[in-house]
Amino acid sequence: MENRQYRIRGLDCAEETGALRKTVGKLTGVAELEFDILNGKMMLALDPGVISEEDVFAAVRKAGLEALPWDDDRPGDGLSSSEGSFWQRSGRLLMCVASGVLLVAGFVTHAVLHGSILDVLSTGHGQETHVFPLVSILLYIGSIVAGAWFVAPKALSAARRFRPDMNLLMVVAVIGAVTIGEWFEAATVTFLFAVALLLEHWSVGRARRAISALMDISPTVARYVCPHDGDIIEKRVEDVPMGVTVLVRPGEKIPLDGRVTKGSSAVNQAPITGESLPVPKAPGDEVFAGTINEDGALEFKTTKAANDTTLARIIHLVQDAQSRRAPAERWVEKFARYYTPMMMALAAAIVVVPPLFFSAGWMEWLYRGLVILVIACPCALVISTPVSIVSGLTAAARNGVLIKGGMYLEAVSRLRALALDKTGTLTYGHPEVQQIVPFNSHTPEELLERAAALEAPSEHPLARAVLQKAQEQGITVQRAEDFQAIKGKGAEAKIEGTPFWIGSHRLMDEKGQETPESHGKAEELEDAGHSVVAIGNDQHVCGLISVADGVRDTAREAVQAIKQLGVRKVVMLTGDNEGTARAVAGITAVDEFRAELLPEDKVEAVESLVGEFGQVGMIGDGVNDAPAMAVATVGIAMGAMGTDAAIETADIALMSDDLSKLPWLIGHSRHTLGIIKQNITFALGLKSVFIVLTLLGVASLWMAIAADTGASLLVIFNSLRLLGRGE
Repeated sequence: MENRQYRIRGLDCAEETGALRKTVGKLTGVAELEFDILNGKMMLALDPGVISEEDVFAAVRKAGLEALPWDDDRPGDGLSSSEGSFWQRSGRLLMCVASGVLLVAGFVTHAVLHGSILDVLSTGHGQETHVFPLVSILLYIGSIVAGAWFVAPKALSAARRFRPDMNLLMVVAVIGAVTIGEWFEAATVTFLFAVALLLEHWSVGRARRAISALMDISPTVARYVCPHDGDIIEKRVEDVPMGVTVLVRPGEKIPLDGRVTKGSSAVNQAPITGESLPVPKAPGDEVFAGTINEDGALEFKTTKAANDTTLARIIHLVQDAQSRRAPAERWVEKFARYYTPMMMALAAAIVVVPPLFFSAGWMEWLYRGLVILVIACPCALVISTPVSIVSGLTAAARNGVLIKGGMYLEAVSRLRALALDKTGTLTYGHPEVQQIVPFNSHTPEELLERAAALEAPSEHPLARAVLQKAQEQGITVQRAEDFQAIKGKGAEAKIEGTPFWIGSHRLMDEKGQETPESHGKAEELEDAGHSVVAIGNDQHVCGLISVADGVRDTAREAVQAIKQLGVRKVVMLTGDNEGTARAVAGITAVDEFRAELLPEDKVEAVESLVGEFGQVGMIGDGVNDAPAMAVATVGIAMGAMGTDAAIETADIALMSDDLSKLPWLIGHSRHTLGIIKQNITFALGLKSVFIVLTLLGVASLWMAIAADTGASLLVIFNSLRLLGRGE
């Protein structure tokens, strides 16, 4: 089997996917047929020895659509609203306008010739004496033809397949209205249905453009230094070779992923990560395509090709996410599959039963049956869910939250427990100086200055933390002389001729300089999960510096917000010792912590949570925590910006190191699901009301189609509200 992808022109609704399943899906040699309505994509597996691509194209044409090979390298393939001929781009709008103009012309002519607008409006079923002027009939016919131009072929295809859809419903209703002489209502129904389809087509295009806007983030050209002669060359990003030095001026977008080699600046990463503040960049730091260089010139060496940048991977995953449908979306499509035939059967029963069994008038109940056909149109019901999902996914991507499908967007709303890795999730993932405790009349600044001088030659993580703190405080690191490492314990050296030592609590004890005060403070810090660095001279202990993996500033607030959203238990999982875990758990206010865990222990812990709560999320770095993420309901990668493994592993990736995105995500998921439920309830509720009104003889054809068009418009705009949802 070979996997193939095709771009389907005219694929705007689940009705079209149903038609394609009946034609393409029945071909021998075709398997695993899937659709992505928002990208206009059809995906299938076929056996090239049994079926050819032309057979697939012919089957698509039989469904009333057109197929083209999908091109991954083509920017915006499947998304662009400007592709194709003028007729393909604007045909729907032109025919809809023509239908409306002819309808108005027919109505005005009708009113003028009859001398009364009320006379025209009162023409209805049962008024057999009313005579339509020939010119009005011709104008109404023109309006019907224009309005049904794009509907009739699909209706005919549905009739041939014996699979009624909304297009067939409308055509049958219009033919019935013409048969009983309701020319004005037949033309009105056709025009309003054309408006509804135009709105549906527009809403899908709006959602597609929202996704394709991601593609506009990255510039199309880059300036780089030619490695051969040093000349500065400007080329399309696709043609820029790997490993060259790219130049970026202040205010320009960064065209490719790379590592800074020269210059310093602040870079606005909000288009990808949703971070509110620019991130400082200096030599050695990573930069990413699509981010904006703020105030300084930068030079960086490219590390990825244009089609492999972090932004390119995000775009690809957002597009692919549309094919992973949410349960609500699948439910609506399945419901619509049975709903339409049921409504046609109901309409037929309404037409036949009262005249046959209760001596009612045939014309009266035929008209009511036609009204039922019109209001039964599932357009609003079917289109609202995928538009809501894609709007929710796109809004999340804009806020630095990459969700790989509607199923995961919906699953987050139902989480009852959350497991968080400690290192890199609740903490920053690297050691930092937490406390500086001077003794014997020394000052914190003096203590840090001595410690930095003694740690300068070392590559130990604790030494780097001390040096980073000294740099932050603007301390110039002095050169230590006669440096000697004490294996496993610390080091000794002279600073300005005075001997100093630095090392662990154990070294402080061995030096014989430990006092009750320094011993008590060291134990207190160690109980809190800190690593203790002692500094002394040949007379006494100068002070202590504690180093630990710092808890994120937003961690406690984020955990509390998650609990307020109704998540019943928040558990921290870590491989660290119990003392460190207890200290972090106390600061972050998690409900429970489990320490000294191996990867398989984390899997067991998440499995136990799933058994207890059912819906569980696991948040980690996307690499070490991958097994635990896999057994959770939803796996969420923290700080996935630039981490390919994290983007690939998790169901959801928080692109920045911002824990506040987590409660936002839960709220956003619930809001999206709420919008979907509103749309479904409103669409079905309105149809139920009109069915009752029709049985009572109150509703008319034009009232039914106006209500259905209004319902489509309302649910579409309700769904598109999600696009503007931010922090």
